[in-house]
Amino acid sequence: MPLPAVRPPLSSESLRPIPQGRGSTQTDVRAHNERLLLSLIRRHGSLTKAEIARLTSLSSQTISVIIRKLEEEGLLQRGDLQRGRIGQPSTPMALAADGVLSFGLKIGRRSAEMVLMDFVGNVRDVVQLTYTWPLPAAMVDFARKAAAGMMRRLSHRERNRIAGMGIATPLQLWKWRERVGVTAADMDAWHDADLTALLADEFPFPIFQQKDATAACSAEFVFGRGSEFKNFLYIFIGFFVGGGIVLNGALFPGSSGNAGAIGTLPVTRDDQSAAQLIDTASIFGLEADIKAAGLDPSPLWTEPDGWSKFTPFNDAWIATIAPHLARAILAGCSIIDFEAAIIDGDFPADIRARIVQAVSAAMETFDLEGIAPPAIVEGCVGRQARAVGGACLPLFDRYILSSTPFVNEIE
Repeated sequence: MPLPAVRPPLSSESLRPIPQGRGSTQTDVRAHNERLLLSLIRRHGSLTKAEIARLTSLSSQTISVIIRKLEEEGLLQRGDLQRGRIGQPSTPMALAADGVLSFGLKIGRRSAEMVLMDFVGNVRDVVQLTYTWPLPAAMVDFARKAAAGMMRRLSHRERNRIAGMGIATPLQLWKWRERVGVTAADMDAWHDADLTALLADEFPFPIFQQKDATAACSAEFVFGRGSEFKNFLYIFIGFFVGGGIVLNGALFPGSSGNAGAIGTLPVTRDDQSAAQLIDTASIFGLEADIKAAGLDPSPLWTEPDGWSKFTPFNDAWIATIAPHLARAILAGCSIIDFEAAIIDGDFPADIRARIVQAVSAAMETFDLEGIAPPAIVEGCVGRQARAVGGACLPLFDRYILSSTPFVNEIE
C-alpha cells in the first residue's frame, strides 16, 4: 500500500552541495551529492535536470553525470517527456520503486511486525505476530522466518536489491513490567540481549536499530507530513506512548537515542496523584479498562477493525488522554518552539482523527500566554509507522540524507 505523496510549500532557504575542502575527498563529495539528488527527488516526487540545477549550485554537467550513474544503477527512472514549456523539452527523473528494498522489524510489547518496503515507501509484504510478551530468541526466530518467506517471493534481482534491515524496538524493553503484567523473570532475557548482533548472524546485509517511536518519527519524516515542518514534536500512541523530535529539518535522536521520550513526562492524575504520561495516555490503559469489564481486549491488536467493538471504552479513553497529551505538547513547546505536533498511533484512522480533534480542543482550555501554540495534525503513515521507520534506517545509511532539504520552491 503506497504512502501518500507530499509536496508542501518550501521555505526560501537554499541548499548547497558539499564543498570540496580539507577533510573531504572526491569520493565523499560524489557520494554526498548523489544522496542530495536522491533526497530532493524523493521530496518532490520527480525533478528535471534544470529544476535540480535551480535547487542546488551543481553544474549541469555534474548533474548529468550523477543522474546517468544513478539511472544505470537502477535507482532512478525517467518520466514522460515534458513539452509546452519555454526552452527544450525536459525529462523528469523519479525514484525507481524497485531500485532499493529494505526490511523493517517492529518489536512491541504485544506484537511484532516485519515489513518489506520499496524505495518510495510502498509496503510490498508484511508478516505479523501477536503474543503476551516478547522474548529475544522468539523475536530472532520470527525475523528469520518472516524475512526468509518474503525473500522466497522475490526474484533474484529483487533479492540483490535488499539494502538491509532496521529494528524498531523500545529501549530497555524490560522496564515498566508492572504495566505490562509480566514477572521479573520474563524480563531477564532482555538485559543482555543484543538484537543487532543476533540478527547480523542470520542475514547477509546490514542490521540497524533505533528506538521504536523515533523510528516511527522517521517514517513520518520521510514519507508523511513531517516534510511540511522544520521543527515538530512527533507522538506515537502504542501500548506505551512515545515520541520523536525533528529540529531544523533533521531527525534529532539525542545523545542516547532517546530524544522525544515523552512517556516519562510527569503528570498528575485526576485524584492528584503523581504519574507518568505512559500511565495516562497509552493504549494499555484502554486494554486494562476492557479487561476490567470482563471482555477480551485482544481485537485491539489482532483485528484491523477490532476497535469498533469497544466504542464506549474508546470514547472514555479519548476523553481521558486528550488533556494529558495537550499538556505534554505545551511542555515541549515551552522548551522548543515546535511548529507542529504530529499524532499517530497503533489504531484505526478514525480513532486518530478523534484524538487529534480532542487534543486540539483541550489545548484551547489552557493558558497559552507566552507560547505560540503548534498546529495539532494527524500523522499519515499509521499503524505500520514503527516497522516502516525501521525500514528507513538502511535508506538513511546509504541513499538519502537524514535532514529534509528545505530549499527554494520550483516555479
